[in-house]
Amino acid sequence: MAAQFGRRLRRGATTTAVAAAAVAALTASQGPGAPLAEDAGSGDQKTAGSSSSGDSAATGNSPYYTDLPPLTTPNKPGTSVNLPVTGSAEAGIPASILAAYKKAEQSVAGSDAACRLPWQLLAAIGKVESGQARGGRVDANGTTYSPILGPALNGQGFALIKDTDDGAYDGDATHDRAVGPMQFIPSTWATWGQDGNSDGREDPNNIYDAALAAGLYLCAGSRDLAVGADLDRAVLSYNQSQEYLRTVRSWFDYYKRGTHEVPDGAGVLPTGPRGGSGNSGGSASPSPTPPASSAPGGGKTPSPKPPTAGGSTTPKPTPPPTTPPPTTPPPTTTPPPSPTPPPTLGSLENAGTGPLTATAGQAFSERVTVRARNTLGAPLAKASVTFTIIGDTDTRFSGGLTTITFRTAADGTVTSPVLQAGEKAGAFKVTAVAGTTNPRTLTYGATVTARQADAIARTGEAAVTAAAGAQFDAVEVKATYKGAAAAGVAVTATMITDAEQPAENDKGPYFKGADGTPVRTLPGLKTGAGGLLTLPAIHADSAPGTYTLRLTTEGGATLDIVLTVS
Repeated sequence: MAAQFGRRLRRGATTTAVAAAAVAALTASQGPGAPLAEDAGSGDQKTAGSSSSGDSAATGNSPYYTDLPPLTTPNKPGTSVNLPVTGSAEAGIPASILAAYKKAEQSVAGSDAACRLPWQLLAAIGKVESGQARGGRVDANGTTYSPILGPALNGQGFALIKDTDDGAYDGDATHDRAVGPMQFIPSTWATWGQDGNSDGREDPNNIYDAALAAGLYLCAGSRDLAVGADLDRAVLSYNQSQEYLRTVRSWFDYYKRGTHEVPDGAGVLPTGPRGGSGNSGGSASPSPTPPASSAPGGGKTPSPKPPTAGGSTTPKPTPPPTTPPPTTPPPTTTPPPSPTPPPTLGSLENAGTGPLTATAGQAFSERVTVRARNTLGAPLAKASVTFTIIGDTDTRFSGGLTTITFRTAADGTVTSPVLQAGEKAGAFKVTAVAGTTNPRTLTYGATVTARQADAIARTGEAAVTAAAGAQFDAVEVKATYKGAAAAGVAVTATMITDAEQPAENDKGPYFKGADGTPVRTLPGLKTGAGGLLTLPAIHADSAPGTYTLRLTTEGGATLDIVLTVS
């Protein structure tokens, strides 16, 4: 596949000397390389295979590295001798860069799980746009040591985008330039910029900020990046070029087969600067053979001659410059529109959620339903809403989840999954959160009550008797709720007096505590399967007579059992 891709690149690059030099550098390298030559102000270099488009692009359709991933199979007899050499170095991604991609994937999954953004796609774009921030040349906060800048978008070979940031990001007060490891043009960054490392700044030169912004940009609209067509559209929104798409796709597939972390600054450096001035922070290695560049007079700068056997060179006279024919200045082009930002979340409101109560082990009859609205008050569709269970509870959403994200429907509403109560009774909360930069949160109280029984009865009819100092026969009871067996119901057993207002009896039959001492109130008993409960052993003391054992269930059902000591 890589060899076929390389052949397509070579065929598409014959129209420009720059692209031809890129292929020459690629075939001579020990892995991906061959960036476009530096734009020295001629303005006529263009990405091989790219085409002009009126569609928006994060980079302004500025040039990119025509890197190809190394082959995964060795060179076989009879194949081309111009194949890149296989090696594991290209699979190494600098630690901070890799961490930024994975953090962005997690963040987007929390705010827009339906997009299914893979971090390997960010890595592929980062490789093609900046060689993983020049091989990981970033500080401890993830900021490049010096800005990574693309060429001036002056309409000469690229889009014409006049300055939009007063040079704040790109240092150019005349035209915009793509900025940072993910190469955002300032006007796009103004819409999509993020604070990915929570330092209070949105900096396109910071890999955490840039990676998160790129992830959200790729997920714009309702894209699902697990769908090939959506992924292609997302990549083309970054740079309108089929060759760019094929290059990113090639790296994406390569990284999905496996990567590893390398120290910052130890990544594989691109073989030349990305294009455009202001790339001093890249510290990229020069190409082994400098590509030919357009000379001011329209000719070509000659390549240096190899030394003779004696180590010297024979100087050649420089031919007089040729007067170039008159040229027609390139037409002024209209800059492509910035991507339309997604509708802005204005509010999140309750959409008819009823009381959230359930008995232990049962499903809640109500579910949380909310409605998102935009800043104009209209229902907002496709807004991501995250539902989360908070508190000391074993209640879960269906599927055993404690947090899940859904998108709102056309009417702006979305409903949580069914809540399934566990065995732990008590109160907890359910939250619904929408939005990332300025999130809106709704909180709902929920309660789980213990399992209940409205009736309890003995399963046998024989009298319960024992001789003084002996043990009674086993006593079994069954609890029911609305006629159905009630398992897991709490039961308390108490030996009571026969007074008009019974109290715990201090004599007569008793249970034994853990230390063997008499106990006449025993809480914490629970019915099992079928609502059945066999009481612990009951002992008779030395005082004959008739006594009463009262059983009380959670829910208020009671049963009095007569115990006779003979």
